[in-house]
Amino acid sequence: MRLAFLSDIHGNARALEAVLEDIKTKNVDRLFVLGDIAYRGLEPERSVELVRGLDAQVIKGNADEWIVRGVQGGEVPDKVIAGMNQERDWAHANMTSESVNYLKELPTEITEEHKGINIHGFHATSTDLFEVVLPDATEEEMKGRLMSNQLADVYIYGHIHKPYIRYINGKMVINTGSIGLPFDGLAQPSYVLIDIGENGVEASIVRTNYNLAGLVDDIEASDYPQKDVLKNLLMNASV
Repeated sequence: MRLAFLSDIHGNARALEAVLEDIKTKNVDRLFVLGDIAYRGLEPERSVELVRGLDAQVIKGNADEWIVRGVQGGEVPDKVIAGMNQERDWAHANMTSESVNYLKELPTEITEEHKGINIHGFHATSTDLFEVVLPDATEEEMKGRLMSNQLADVYIYGHIHKPYIRYINGKMVINTGSIGLPFDGLAQPSYVLIDIGENGVEASIVRTNYNLAGLVDDIEASDYPQKDVLKNLLMNASV
């Protein structure tokens, strides 16, 4: 059984298409999307359309919530709220009400069992769409914030845009990284494959390429607000 997990598309439909083409070559049995589909990218509507066209289980991220109701105080530094809401308003204006409502109604977690392996998937933590748990968090932090489901063997999430795999007390903690906006210094989409067989479970992080230079040119030619912010995030692959 091979499972693919991807997250944090952020309106980057071109990166998503490249990843989906790569997944087609990997003999994947099940596909999961862990949120943040449309916000902060040039193609929010097409990104949602691509996701809705998949045979996949999809959950909500914090940026999906932002599309629905805007960025609120306390969720990001005060100095960037106005600019981020300009981006949100642009995305919302370039989406159908049907797509916005699709994001609004998404569930917030995944619980799956395959060949005796229990998987718990969520966007940031199982109880909060906004909480940040970084790769270098202590084991106690991870146990308390990511590993609350005692039945799970694998915990997988997105949100931080930094892919990693860690092992804690015989269990696996995984971050998918980001399809559309990687923040680990490598400007390539990332996703995760989990292989479950008779002898156990194995996970791997996969990176792909896409035409980033062409996307940057199209952002510059567009009416996207905060276009320099978006271009720098894409090219530098860091915040």
